[in-house]
Amino acid sequence: MAESKLDLLQGTLDLMVLQTLATMGSLHGYGIARRIEQVSGDHILLNQGTIYASLVRMQQRGWISADWGISSNNRKAKFYSITKKGRKHLSDDTAYWQRLSGVMGRVLAMQDEGGDQ
Repeated sequence: MAESKLDLLQGTLDLMVLQTLATMGSLHGYGIARRIEQVSGDHILLNQGTIYASLVRMQQRGWISADWGISSNNRKAKFYSITKKGRKHLSDDTAYWQRLSGVMGRVLAMQDEGGDQ
């Protein structure tokens, strides 16, 4: 059961990273993490190990690419961009999460029809 939870969390983070890159364009790891934190209202806090593990995994899968550049504070940084394969995965995963969210909303909104049993 713990493995399912870990897979779910990784998949969720990957989706958030891909959406951030699709929306914001090329960003370095810290910028991606900070943007996700901001959009979540700081309900999601990402440490560097978590975000970089996700970035490495997605780069290996061909969902993102990386190029070296200079950050706004004049430091060398790796900037990540979403690939065509990543956009396809984002589209598929977004549809899945929207369906799942709709189902969960209906299930959680159920009224107690049978009384206590």
